Amino acid sequence: MSDKDITRNLIAALLSCFIPGLGQALVQQRFAVGAVFFIACFLLWFVWLGWIIHVWAVLDAAFQDPKDEE
Repeated sequence: MSDKDITRNLIAALLSCFIPGLGQALVQQRFAVGAVFFIACFLLWFVWLGWIIHVWAVLDAAFQDPKDEE
């Protein structure tokens, strides 16, 4: 991974800390994945399990391989 890829993943992970799926949608342009994380987190917060999806969204954004985006 280049420094540019690491920076993009870090920004995506930080955005996903605030709103699950935001990093995937805005920075990595994976709109479907971002929407799934956002909806799943929103729905699961009602049963106190949303934090699991929230953490998963951050980790997914942080460790996304840029080769998968092409």
